[in-house]
Amino acid sequence: CNTASIVSVLRCLRRSLLGLWTTFSVHRCSIPPLPAGRITTLEALDIWKRHFIVKGVSEPEHSSSYIIAHVLGAKTIESVEHDKLSQLLGQDKTGQIWQLCTKRLSRMPVQYVIEEWEFRDLTLKMRPPVFIPRPETEELVELVLSDLKTGTEVGADTQQTCLEVGCGSGAVSLSLLKGLPQLQVFAVDQSQDAVDLTAENASLNSSYNVEYKQRFVFSARETLYSLCSPVTALVSNPPYLFSEDMKSLEPEISRFEDLMALDGGEDGLNIIKNILSLAPQILTTHTHPQTSQHHLGLILRLSLRPRYCILQKEKSNKDLQPNMDRGAQILLHGL
Repeated sequence: CNTASIVSVLRCLRRSLLGLWTTFSVHRCSIPPLPAGRITTLEALDIWKRHFIVKGVSEPEHSSSYIIAHVLGAKTIESVEHDKLSQLLGQDKTGQIWQLCTKRLSRMPVQYVIEEWEFRDLTLKMRPPVFIPRPETEELVELVLSDLKTGTEVGADTQQTCLEVGCGSGAVSLSLLKGLPQLQVFAVDQSQDAVDLTAENASLNSSYNVEYKQRFVFSARETLYSLCSPVTALVSNPPYLFSEDMKSLEPEISRFEDLMALDGGEDGLNIIKNILSLAPQILTTHTHPQTSQHHLGLILRLSLRPRYCILQKEKSNKDLQPNMDRGAQILLHGL
């Protein structure tokens, strides 16, 4: 295989907020040839699963099945009628499968290849370099919904509001709105790509609540206080990786996802500290007895220890950083 045999399958992919562009290529000799005749869906699945294994692509069966299901207009290969799996594919479908699987061969994540992904009960658009929501983020949504619903039960007489710092694709904010349609959400992100994708997903999922789109406010941090302060809840899935660990990321992440959404600095706490410093300035006070009791049980379940730490900061307190450093360490490592 020589230089003349190289074809570019991805061009002009943004790697970061700095606007860097890069091109990834796949050698023709690394792509299985298109079949001379027609093949079935099962045969296509087998060809690409085996090829992904040979080329060291992670989750080969998962990758081939999701991509081929997408081409067939289904969410999963299991949802495709069994008889159709044995039917011959048209040349157009076969061509689409080869085109998309070739992108996966360059280590592009499946979510970017098929340009959408399921998060809880939402279907969200996905495109690089916006951070792909992980399955464990669904647990974060459940935690916030449980807390906000408890606040409603104890008789909160004001509009519940939530600020999400680092909205990415909008997965968390939209899920919160789906669970609590009366909630008002403000979503911000340092990435314009993320802001645009959140707005697009809010528009696409507006059938759940026609006011979704109107309930999103995007801004820079300097105008945050005037736009949404105070809020009932502050939610974030911030960068927490150590900078030194960024070099060992899988190609699916390092080549395609926004690294600023992952790099937490030297100690992994840079953004976490900023969020903790923002919290006392922008959050309403939660002092209702029933709400406090709910929090005690919640902390115990999370820590699995019969003790907990409450950090409270008055707005007039100037000695913020030591408290925030300690609070961040407790969040990560416990007492």
